[in-house]
Amino acid sequence: MDGTRYRLLDLTIDLARQRVERDGRWLDVTGLSFRLLACLLEHADRVVGFDELMAEVWAPAVVNEETVTQRVRLLRQALGDDARQPRYVRTVRGRGYQLGAPPVPLTNGGAHRRFLWPAVAAVGVLAVGGVALAFLSHDRKPPASAQRDVLDRARWYAAMGQRENNERALALYERALRDAPDDVDALAGASRARSARTCLYNASADEAREGLKLASRAVSVRTDSGNAWSALGYARDCLGDIAGAIGGYERAVRLDPDDDASRASAAYLYQEQGRLADALRANLDMRGDPARVRFREVQVAREYELLGFTAQAETHYRHVFDLSPDNVFGNIAWPAFLFAQGRLDDARAAVAESRARGTARAELAQLDGELALSRGDRAGAAHAFAEAKALRPDASLPATLAALHGEAPVDPAWLRERIAGLRTALHDDPWPASRLELALLLQAAGDTGGALAALSDAVERGWRDAAYLRVSPLFASLRRAPAFTDVVDAIERRVAAERQRVREAPWCPPELGSH
Repeated sequence: MDGTRYRLLDLTIDLARQRVERDGRWLDVTGLSFRLLACLLEHADRVVGFDELMAEVWAPAVVNEETVTQRVRLLRQALGDDARQPRYVRTVRGRGYQLGAPPVPLTNGGAHRRFLWPAVAAVGVLAVGGVALAFLSHDRKPPASAQRDVLDRARWYAAMGQRENNERALALYERALRDAPDDVDALAGASRARSARTCLYNASADEAREGLKLASRAVSVRTDSGNAWSALGYARDCLGDIAGAIGGYERAVRLDPDDDASRASAAYLYQEQGRLADALRANLDMRGDPARVRFREVQVAREYELLGFTAQAETHYRHVFDLSPDNVFGNIAWPAFLFAQGRLDDARAAVAESRARGTARAELAQLDGELALSRGDRAGAAHAFAEAKALRPDASLPATLAALHGEAPVDPAWLRERIAGLRTALHDDPWPASRLELALLLQAAGDTGGALAALSDAVERGWRDAAYLRVSPLFASLRRAPAFTDVVDAIERRVAAERQRVREAPWCPPELGSH
């Protein structure tokens, strides 16, 4: 069972996506109304008292029973419920509220996994990879001594990072599950290790789907476990489900306000939605030692870069690259930054150093291909894009680049089919960068207007990297079109507004004060 989607009479309620559906239509149940419904759902058909509701839905805000009553009224309105003959939310006089029927868990299919562009791979699924460090502080019910020893050792390996340590952690979590199949911390830990195979180590999306199943089981066992919800967010993140991932991470933070790793993970997704100020604020709002959130400094550097604080971004990128040679995302982020700044020789040297460190990532190979195109080395580009495809055979973008820049001419029939297939896939794809792939295909087909429309769609959905579009040889012919300037101007207007929000905010970091 998924553990995050439920049937309540004729309603379908998705906790992770924070949506309510009836007869194929989404109902306007958001914010506090959704949180109230989710709280009632988590208590099944038990009566939930006013004090519980105030603590679980409104805290730390202080409210009274009248506030709860008014919110129940608004929820009923949104659901089309009648207080005199309630179907969904019943009033239990003198006690509180309860659902009108027992909720039924539903199964759920997996989402499509995304491939990240080099410019964003540095922070995509990076704070979530750092969730491993939060294993040491998440809520956990102490098991028997032997079980505790196994889990502690698994957390230790997971916190170290690197593929072989992730595998050691997974083996220990699976051992713990053989002894205690419903151990929430073992389920969540095994889920993260499975998802990390997809996010960090080039495995197929099937691993993250297994991670989703494990996390869903953990949430089913304990809906009040921040650890479980964080693992659920990570699995959905690795599968490209932005809304589901944000829902999981935010729920984890509500349950455990000290969960900095989940807070940083949500921040990355805000960034992908173009909410740069929100992303930076969340990354700065660390309750513990920021250094314990793996990859967070790379993420902050990316936000500085997109906001136009280039000098500060370079300082942070270089710091990570110089001091953490085993940081896979730092090894992508630094050369990607140099590339976007037009420092191509420096970027090429950084790529070579990252490769020498053993960074086997498709995004790095793609960047190598773009650098080859920039110097007119088409054979080198073809080789690099083929390498990216080999590293991520189930990802769409590497296959597209390998075909468009391979040795053989592009088959027009293949191109038409590829465009049609990608257009269909994008209907359910929330990632702004996915539209860049469509733009490349339309550019290759000679449809400049369609390609620019795809870029505009990416901007509307949150793409904020104008520097990359100006530099990358992949978009060379589009840059000659007058309307390309409109795309860049649209990005710059949105970035300027976000930058102003940061500059005026009381939490604006001192290092940005003079800019």
